[in-house]
Amino acid sequence: MEKTEGITRARFLGGAAAAGAAAALGPAAHAHATEGRHGLRHRGVVYTVGEGETPATAWDTHRMRADLRAIRRDLHADTVDVTGDGVERLEATAGAAADLGLHVWLQPTPADIPQRDILEHLAETGRFARRLRRQGASVDLSVGCEFQLFVPGIVPGDTVLERVRNLVDGAYDPVATQRRLHAFTARAARAARSVFDGRLGYAAAQDERVDWSLFDVVGIDYYSAHPRPADHVRELRRHLRPGKPLAITEFGTCAYRGAPEAGGMGWDVVDHDRRPPEIKGDLVRSERTQADYVVSLVRVFESMGLYAAMAFEFVTPDAPYRPGDPRHDLDMACYALTRTVQDRPGDPRSPWHWEPKQAFHALARHYAAAARARRPG
Repeated sequence: MEKTEGITRARFLGGAAAAGAAAALGPAAHAHATEGRHGLRHRGVVYTVGEGETPATAWDTHRMRADLRAIRRDLHADTVDVTGDGVERLEATAGAAADLGLHVWLQPTPADIPQRDILEHLAETGRFARRLRRQGASVDLSVGCEFQLFVPGIVPGDTVLERVRNLVDGAYDPVATQRRLHAFTARAARAARSVFDGRLGYAAAQDERVDWSLFDVVGIDYYSAHPRPADHVRELRRHLRPGKPLAITEFGTCAYRGAPEAGGMGWDVVDHDRRPPEIKGDLVRSERTQADYVVSLVRVFESMGLYAAMAFEFVTPDAPYRPGDPRHDLDMACYALTRTVQDRPGDPRSPWHWEPKQAFHALARHYAAAARARRPG
């Protein structure tokens, strides 16, 4: 997980939106952008790699491999969005996913480092993605995620958190921001094209204006709440206008009542000034709310015949589950399909394991049914 002061586990989940087959695909890609077919081509989940907030939650090769096996075998996903920072972690995770036969959406997302370093990180990851693809793996490369948040110099603010707050508060110049966003996105696309010969995408916030001619796949982090499926379809149709495959690069909600209405800011219910951090207000834990929302969106994506959908996220190690202690149950405020259970609750050094939430089981049933329906005969 990207190291950012206060709320690293949130990934800021669309804060900007809340504020306001061989080589690269050519013209044939347009066929995948229409709603003439049903079902998802790729059913997936986001798997974040990063240093972790404590040694106990740091990235671990053994744990990563076990998690990917669970994604393949138990969640019945055929795709994993490998995202985060650290080229070695990204490469090891993407390689392990490919070994399991998973389609890989490889998305480096370093934060709060100079733009030049971000582009070098992207190029190094892209070279590995090319090697993996030439070995027979199914790999798409994303140049990054929500650049307004993660890349310094587009929106005012030295950290992701500062940039989120400036976007939410309107403390930025929209015209200058769009100009800087467009310039950096073009640089990122050029850097990736120079080293990678497969499908190229980008994970945009819902309200970002992106020059999609630079990419083969339109990627959207989608966190809307609507009363009817038709409302989601209506909103998503505009992302089909570039005439390219549409991937939902993130979707999901937290495990408390009312979380879907909070959209991409559902994580923002934790008081991190407290020690230990506390849930603000009187939230009511509801795994059913999360499960119902996730499955309802998958049905929408299937009805539109989208290229891919990747639920955010598989596990959030730094948001521990505290049953019977709603004030400190940080799992309520994360989007993970699993809950992090510490052997010694409240001890940041404690070993931990994950357990599936209702959303995990519901999505697994749906993914398994979709996989059976696609099998010939």
